[in-house]
Amino acid sequence: MRLAVISDIHGNWEALQRVLDDIDNCRVDAIISLGDNIGYGAEPERVLEEIRARNIPSVLGNHELAVNDSDFLSWFNSLASKSVMMTRDMLSPASIDYIAQLEPYRISNNCLFVHGFPPDSCLTYLFQVSEDEKKQALEQMQQRLCFIGHTHTLELLVYSEQLLQSHPLPRGITRLEAPKKYLINIGSVGQPRDGSHHAKYVIWDVPLDTVELRYVSYDIAAAAEKILAAGLPREHADRLW
Repeated sequence: MRLAVISDIHGNWEALQRVLDDIDNCRVDAIISLGDNIGYGAEPERVLEEIRARNIPSVLGNHELAVNDSDFLSWFNSLASKSVMMTRDMLSPASIDYIAQLEPYRISNNCLFVHGFPPDSCLTYLFQVSEDEKKQALEQMQQRLCFIGHTHTLELLVYSEQLLQSHPLPRGITRLEAPKKYLINIGSVGQPRDGSHHAKYVIWDVPLDTVELRYVSYDIAAAAEKILAAGLPREHADRLW
């Protein structure tokens, strides 16, 4: 089993299209999304149509949460809140219904998939959690691995014998070690904030016990121009670079 894990597409069709092309060339058996498929970008409907057409399972992200329940708009800053409201107006009834059915986490192959922080938060950022809280979460986690997104950055937490280590998640293949537990922050397809403007995603090879971080180039200018043409905040376009 080779599983592609994608996260934080954020309505960026150009980035998603190139990532899916890359996945199609990598002999992957399945794909899963860690949420925030929408928000910030200009083509949330097109992104969700593709996710549904390919039957890609997804967990609930904070942007989906706010589209589904406007009470959570106050959690966002003013520009992000504006983006959420505009994004909702771009979505079809079918996409709204799809979002309403998303769950906060998924479990597969002794692995937990969640947007923000285990076991089921789509709002908590990894950098908000203390080392003791991270240790406790990993101790209580029944699964060996957990993939997360939300921060748009790359990080690998390794937990073994009450020792927690944090490393940057490197480009290329990382070999995992049993019986250590891992929390893997995989970055963003549609709006990376890790110092590189490439779209990012990972391939988890279950039998080989490896995670491969892949960088994918895409037409950033086209995605940025669409954001501006849609009347979304300019900041969302500028951050792509």
